[in-house]
Amino acid sequence: MSENKPTGHDVRHRTPKERVALGKAARSAAPRSAHAEFTPSPKRQDPVEVIEAQSAKRVRELVPIRYGRMSESPFRFYRGAAAIMAADLADTPCSGIRAQLCGDAHMLNFRLLASPERRLMFDINDFDETLPGPWEWDVKRLSASLVIAGRANGFNSKERASVVQAAVRSYRERMRAFAGLGNLEVWYTRFEADKMQKEFAPELSDKDRLRWAQTRKKAHAHDTLQAFDKLTRVVDGKRLITPDPPLLVRLEDLRPQGEPGALEKEIGRLIKRYGRSLQSDRRFLLESYAVADIARKVVGVGSVGTRCWIVLLLGKDDEDPLFLQAKEADESVLAPYAGASAFRTQGERVVAGQRLMQATSDIFLGWERAQGIDGRRRDFYVRQLRDWKGIAVAENMNPTRMALFGQLCGATLARAHARSGDRIAIAAYLGSGDAFERALATFAELYADQNEKDHQALVDAIKAGRVPAEAA
Repeated sequence: MSENKPTGHDVRHRTPKERVALGKAARSAAPRSAHAEFTPSPKRQDPVEVIEAQSAKRVRELVPIRYGRMSESPFRFYRGAAAIMAADLADTPCSGIRAQLCGDAHMLNFRLLASPERRLMFDINDFDETLPGPWEWDVKRLSASLVIAGRANGFNSKERASVVQAAVRSYRERMRAFAGLGNLEVWYTRFEADKMQKEFAPELSDKDRLRWAQTRKKAHAHDTLQAFDKLTRVVDGKRLITPDPPLLVRLEDLRPQGEPGALEKEIGRLIKRYGRSLQSDRRFLLESYAVADIARKVVGVGSVGTRCWIVLLLGKDDEDPLFLQAKEADESVLAPYAGASAFRTQGERVVAGQRLMQATSDIFLGWERAQGIDGRRRDFYVRQLRDWKGIAVAENMNPTRMALFGQLCGATLARAHARSGDRIAIAAYLGSGDAFERALATFAELYADQNEKDHQALVDAIKAGRVPAEAA
């Protein structure tokens, strides 16, 4: 294990009074109203070049799919443009107070998930870019995503400002509440679906309550058994993954000629070795399964082209499945601006950040390093492919629903930052007024303008033949 100390280690043992003073002093270096600012740096890199630099490390034949997906809309572009925004955020005012960051806290990376106790929770989902950094970077990425989604839905400027301010106000108010709690109380805080429904019930219409019930039901059904039925079939008496190229390709169709079984053995070893990163009881459970089949899968928008394997394991019989996803972990896009990870591997960085920020994490979450088809060793993190996941549909949200969803995202992000950063200092910095949320409503509009220009730059690059794009 790495000797990396948790974010905020140097301040958490100061007195509350000292921590309040620290937060208020940060206002001098970065006034809350200053967070409204966004002006692209004169040295700002061409956004298409940033994306191309990432693509150079990825699976070449999958890169056109990434460009195709990002070109579909400004919101889809934004989902794949965390590296572009990381560079932009580095030039914005900074409070100097750090927390563990998600690194890609756009609105669709907040969703319903299963806890190990089989309770339906609401939490952050994606941690590919997680790294300690200025807490406000996550809040700004969330805020801009709400404006971009709001524009796509036809919200006017007043409605979009209301949505952003609701989300940021929720972050501020929750952080102030966490500042008054003990450490264990903060650590044990979680947002369960049942309790969330009761808390937000007064603000929900009958139609919204019905939507919420349907979302919960769908999340429960979105599990390993559903993936098993959808992604596998029996061939000559063996349960195998059903190919759907280029999005899903079985390993035997990818391996180099003349090396039968070599890559299968390597990935099999990866699964066995990764078990050492699990708790002993969970490792025991993993060892009760055997690898049955392996395939490469295309996932997400920004992640398209990274090496992602899904591994079918079977337990007591062929109807007792476990699907694991082994996803490549590269350096965080925040690293050039927030500092390199202290962990030995990028997979461990992702897992450590997820465990720190999430209230409860997948029991099979772990990491390992493995050799690929090209002979290069790469870092991976491993988790279940599906486990009760419920994803919001931004296109179905009116301003009221998006504001409620934003409030939930803001509260969840505050809880995650309160676990890792100095919650008392952050709360003192934010204060009891609305200066910060008003500033971020302005920032989010300015950044949405920039995102539209960057999206158009990619569209133009595709039309000019500079980069290839493929719909998939």
